[in-house]
Amino acid sequence: MTRGIATVCLSGTLDDKLAAAAAAGFDGIELFENDLVVSPRSPAEIRARCADLGLTIDLYQPFRDFEAVPPALLRANLARAERKFAVMAGLGADTLLVCSSVSPDTRADDDLAAEQLALLADRAAEHGIRVAYEALAWGRHVSTWDHSWRIVQRAGHPALGLCLDSFHVLSRDSDPAGIAGITPGKIFHVQLADAPRLRMDVLQWSRHHRLFPGQGAFDLPRFVALARAAGYGGPLSLEVFNDVFRQADPYRTAVDAMRSLIALEEERLPPAPELAGHAFTELAVDHRTGPELRDTLRRLGFAHTGRHRTKPVELWEQQACRIVLNSAVTTPGPARVSAFAVTSAEPRHSLVRAEALLAPAHPNVRGPGEAELAAITAPDGASVFVTGPGDVWRRDFLATGEPAAPGAGLLATDHLGLSQPFDHFDEARLFYRSVLGLSDLTSFLGEEFAAPYGMMRTHDVANAARTVRIALTVALLHRGGWAPAVTDPQHVAFRTADIKATAAAIGAPVLPVPDNYYADLDARFALPAGQLATLRRYGLLYDRDPHGGELLHLYTPVLGGRVFFEIVERRGGHDGSGAANAPVRMAAQRHHRLLTSSRQDAG
Repeated sequence: MTRGIATVCLSGTLDDKLAAAAAAGFDGIELFENDLVVSPRSPAEIRARCADLGLTIDLYQPFRDFEAVPPALLRANLARAERKFAVMAGLGADTLLVCSSVSPDTRADDDLAAEQLALLADRAAEHGIRVAYEALAWGRHVSTWDHSWRIVQRAGHPALGLCLDSFHVLSRDSDPAGIAGITPGKIFHVQLADAPRLRMDVLQWSRHHRLFPGQGAFDLPRFVALARAAGYGGPLSLEVFNDVFRQADPYRTAVDAMRSLIALEEERLPPAPELAGHAFTELAVDHRTGPELRDTLRRLGFAHTGRHRTKPVELWEQQACRIVLNSAVTTPGPARVSAFAVTSAEPRHSLVRAEALLAPAHPNVRGPGEAELAAITAPDGASVFVTGPGDVWRRDFLATGEPAAPGAGLLATDHLGLSQPFDHFDEARLFYRSVLGLSDLTSFLGEEFAAPYGMMRTHDVANAARTVRIALTVALLHRGGWAPAVTDPQHVAFRTADIKATAAAIGAPVLPVPDNYYADLDARFALPAGQLATLRRYGLLYDRDPHGGELLHLYTPVLGGRVFFEIVERRGGHDGSGAANAPVRMAAQRHHRLLTSSRQDAG
């Protein structure tokens, strides 16, 4: 099947949209009427531009409020249609999308609707055009796909078929199984959109919250399989109304859209190899932030074990926890997670899959004898390295002579917490799920919580063995300029088998937690007095899932202006990242920054 995208999915002028669609590798477009109306190009010029870019115009849309109307209105509608046919002739488009009517003038009369649609199809056929009838989920009288199919069957015209839009079908919670029984050849066009499950007016849901496949909660693989079972072989075309996408860089959005279609056809992709764990996390630091990070790593029990052969890069280790401090920054600024590496059973296969998903790897700059690593660029700009089980990357580091100390009981990296730019949160979720083959640990809506400076959402993804976890976080709205919050904070979480012993070894509390929190814990969970005292003594946070699994964790203050560390102990299969405690952590970190700042001012 060819792949298409509706111009309404992308930001910019029509020229911007066409160029972005072509650059991302789409075969065709659906031309939205508004984009034509505001374009300075004539239909013939648009047709020529599409041809130059290798794009077909698969559909012209929408034609609204046509069927089941009184005679006078029918005549006006047919005259309107003739003008659209002339436009389509100039465009070279042969399929017109007709939406089920929402007009108060339309009647609840299937026979009349079928008769008038057949008449429209008769006129369209004279121009070599087909009519694809689509049931809007909020249509006045026709709002389900099976109802629209009954009308098309009743009309019985060869130039009249269906347009099936996954949003309109799946948002109604009706069983789409019958799609497979549609007469072969009568599905003229298929539109795909995903969406989160929301309890709201379906029209507003559709206009503002659609997503690309794999970014929402709809079962699109089944929907496509049903259409194929009915003999559909036309374009799979994206029609996504989304406030963020329609303001974002159209080239980037088009690539994200194409990745979603490729990922939807999972059976054609190289399989995602098993991931063994986090190999290392790289933090970019400068002369100001580096010392603070080094001091904290030592306090956490890390040893400075390696120095890069040719670059100002340091390796810090404790058991299987590896932190790389990269001082090769050109512009001073906050510390940040500039890269991380995952260990793949088949690194080459992981990179082949990434390239198939439009995330080609680029080789690292290396000197003679240094390990050859390839990095994939994540949506937030971080480099994702994929390395093999043998840790060949470690040969790039010369031993400092400092032995790996017993440490503080940290065993391995548990997860990374990566805040995402507001405009690219859905893109990041799809990227990590499709490119690395991770799966969702939370619902497509994630977990939302009220932070001190606004609502936040976190979404966790991981591999099946839970050796690679990533917690993606985003502010639901852009923050106001006054908010004294850390911009896009990031953190590395380390796993321990005994957080009490680890906290004692570190010297806790690392980040003081208010007594009010522990009073609330006592009220919510009725913890034994001894356990509650231990939590309070060491500044530990606590969470319990509905199955009795427990998460105990502690945090450091924010370091280098942006990053911090977390230590976690999981009991009884707890699978979360402690989102319920995030507001406590954020407030405590803010209080620590204020306290530290006031002491410095006093000094």
